[in-house]
Amino acid sequence: MDWLNRFDSVWSLDFEFSQPPGERPSVVCLVARELHTKRLIRIDMDALATMNEPPFDTGPSSLCVAYFSSAEWNCFLALGWNLPARVLDLWCEFRNMLNGTFPASGWGLLSCLSHFGFDSMLATEKTEMRDLAIRGGPYTAEEMTALVDYCQTDVDALDKLLPVMVPLIDFPRAVHRGRYMKAVACMEHNGIPIDTNTLSMFRRHWETIKLDLIQSVDDAFGVFDGTTLKRDRFEAYLIRNGIPWPETDSGQLSLRDDVFRDQVKSYPQLSPLRELCHALSEMKLEKLAVGSDGRNRTMIRPFASRSGRNQPSNNKFIFGPSVWLRGLMQPEPGNALAYVDWAQQELGIAAALSGDPALVQAYASGDPYLEFAKMAGAVPATATKKSHPEERSAYKVCMLATQYGMGEHGLANKLNKPVAFARNLLRRHRETFPVFWKWSQNQVDTAMLTGGLQTVFGWRIRTIGGDNPRSLANFPMQANGAEMMRLACCMATEASIRVCCPVHDAILIEAASGDIDDVVAQTQIIMREAGRIVLDGFDLESDAKVIRHPDRYMDDDRGVEMWDRVVRLASESDTKPPN
Repeated sequence: MDWLNRFDSVWSLDFEFSQPPGERPSVVCLVARELHTKRLIRIDMDALATMNEPPFDTGPSSLCVAYFSSAEWNCFLALGWNLPARVLDLWCEFRNMLNGTFPASGWGLLSCLSHFGFDSMLATEKTEMRDLAIRGGPYTAEEMTALVDYCQTDVDALDKLLPVMVPLIDFPRAVHRGRYMKAVACMEHNGIPIDTNTLSMFRRHWETIKLDLIQSVDDAFGVFDGTTLKRDRFEAYLIRNGIPWPETDSGQLSLRDDVFRDQVKSYPQLSPLRELCHALSEMKLEKLAVGSDGRNRTMIRPFASRSGRNQPSNNKFIFGPSVWLRGLMQPEPGNALAYVDWAQQELGIAAALSGDPALVQAYASGDPYLEFAKMAGAVPATATKKSHPEERSAYKVCMLATQYGMGEHGLANKLNKPVAFARNLLRRHRETFPVFWKWSQNQVDTAMLTGGLQTVFGWRIRTIGGDNPRSLANFPMQANGAEMMRLACCMATEASIRVCCPVHDAILIEAASGDIDDVVAQTQIIMREAGRIVLDGFDLESDAKVIRHPDRYMDDDRGVEMWDRVVRLASESDTKPPN
């Protein structure tokens, strides 16, 4: 507990709130207790509505402790309060302690209590009280008392956990993770602007659109029976067009979306079919969480993956479903969006962490894939992206695949080339970047021998036997990339940039149309600085795509055809007279 003694006060706190999908929270009550003095604060909904600041110190000399605290900071923002300066999130730390394992009861507060040997209320009782809070007001006096009492049980749980967890926590980097939970709340509070008129039109006519969509796309393929893609018809199409296709262990054609995605890279004519299949399997328009203010909001779910990356719901988050649906993102009048992403982030991280001079040179060239081909002698020194597109494409696939430890058979499938071709590419990669390969193998060996790996800021993964060496080899790139993203989001939100959400290696920001270019430049400076901090001075470049109202977000060459088709079908359905 020595580290906690450097703070004048340590407050454990919890809110109860109601939050319909896509909306900001409506706060029901707050309970907080100070660690040293045991001072207890219990405040109900009516009293909270009259307060313009927290009822306890939230400055730099105070530490605020919570469990999955982005929910608490969302409540702060909903109340118009400034966020606390210092945060310790016991959910983040529990997740970090056991990352790589799978607790039987998950990662919730009850599971954490059980892990450390404490009793807790029954899960059914917790669910009942949570449902009461979610229902929203008005509440009777008895209901409000019950909710405040329930809220206090979570604070009591934090006070039990704190003394047993603190000796196991990596300070002060734990407070940096808590810092990110504040940024998460800011991003969830902002949300993403959605064209609700078009969304409503899609929702009204989706069942009709779906049938028309199948007919319009399937005319070129002839593989559907009703709403079902028939494997035998698809196999016949592939044979007619001379397209090889991966099979499952049982010998059937694999219809997984990742297989479709890889095949489309080699056979672009399959793109409409892939988008259609993805739309039919994943599209649940009613679940896309859009609030009454026209903003898409859902839990970003920080630290949810083994690498520490965010994992928002695919159904509720606009970047989760099919690519074409992202056209629903549209800045409001007078505003603009910008999608700012690091250029070849994972490759740059691999170059920086491995210290491979050839890989550093390749990244610095601006086109590492073509540079690799030049270094390997596959193209002349004067080659360009336009003059040697096929060679560049093959070397790009190889370069990306090696970050995941892909073998020659997997690479051959991705390239639709013989295994000997893939084997030769991998040999050239090993010969060109020997320092990287030695470093990568050392990472895997370290994980196996010591039981884990960790990032520069202490995000850990445990190895428990049976771990895939390929995922371990990629952990340093993905996990340190996640660290970089978290730091950039912290710095950007603290600089009052309106960050809508993080997306893998990119940040979606929003500003007035007249200010967007300056805000993009500021964001890129922040992202460069975040990269330097994580990679000890190594520079990562970034790109930006700006969308001003009335334009809408659309991935270049990805989903445009499907978007146009769906809009046309929906518009036709919208203008048809009712039967």
